[in-house]
Amino acid sequence: MTNNNNHKIAVLGGGSFGTIIANMLAVNGHATTLWMRSSEQCQAINASGENAAYLPGFKLDPALNVSTDIEQALEGVDTVFFAVPSSAFRKVAKLVSPWVNAETVLISAAKGIEAETFLLPSQILEQELPDCKVGVISGPNLAKEIANFEITATVIASEHDSLCDRAQELLASNYFRIYANHDRYGVELAGALKNIYAIVSGIAEAMKVGQNTKSVVLTRSLAEMSRFASQLGADPLTFLGLSGVGDLYVTCSSPLSRNFRVGLALGEGKSLEQAIADVGQVAEGVNTTKLVKERADKLGIYMPLASALYAIMFEQRPIVESLQAMMVAEQNTDVEFMVKPNE
Repeated sequence: MTNNNNHKIAVLGGGSFGTIIANMLAVNGHATTLWMRSSEQCQAINASGENAAYLPGFKLDPALNVSTDIEQALEGVDTVFFAVPSSAFRKVAKLVSPWVNAETVLISAAKGIEAETFLLPSQILEQELPDCKVGVISGPNLAKEIANFEITATVIASEHDSLCDRAQELLASNYFRIYANHDRYGVELAGALKNIYAIVSGIAEAMKVGQNTKSVVLTRSLAEMSRFASQLGADPLTFLGLSGVGDLYVTCSSPLSRNFRVGLALGEGKSLEQAIADVGQVAEGVNTTKLVKERADKLGIYMPLASALYAIMFEQRPIVESLQAMMVAEQNTDVEFMVKPNE
């Protein structure tokens, strides 16, 4: 689809999602540069026309520029997508500073939490690039399925309607739909939290549990996510949408999810280090589990699933023992957020 209102865009991060976002933008007729740090990876992509490390077999649009030159990628851009791991997010945000201004739109596609500050990626953008409008894109978006043109939907979240309109204009196609949401914090927090429960679901899959058990894991994960998020100021109803239950479902049920695969490896008896090595890519849920469990303990928020996973990964507690401790913990209500009549 060619767009008559063309934009100049940089996508920062050469992983699977950054690559697929950049390619969709190029296909839609926008001058797009995919920036990455690795010169070896960049050369391989330019030589073969595909990102074989993350999306083998998927041919990139010839109009997509791939570069390691941050100045070339950012010069004259009106929109920047950040698709880098949370551990590198602030560093990359600082790199961007000389080339953006109050007219530049910044959209985070990262799903993690900064360890030192407990800040989400868009909050880091607000700190480092305070003059820019900031948004978040998040949802059930497995890059390999998007590459296969599977019908997919996502959420663009921002306080600015103009930013939401921009994202919808840039990315819309006959197989990719973008819904708007003004609860940026809730959408972004949902994207980080669901990675915890994808690991739990991977463990459950490896243990060959029944469908009843899987349904318990999924629904209690959703309750735990929304309970934690609401305590931090998010709208719990956000978690009923694509960025909440939608993203939770896909990452808790698909072997394409990196966090799910970490859980599978743990459930097969491998150590955390072996599980991470097997996946070979960043699985944000590992660090997120640690950060969220510690924050929940500090705030007194009941999170038995996250606590059980923390014990498995960081205290070397046997899986069965950790799950049994979870099952005998205090029982809570089924649905914690109810809309009362006439409200």
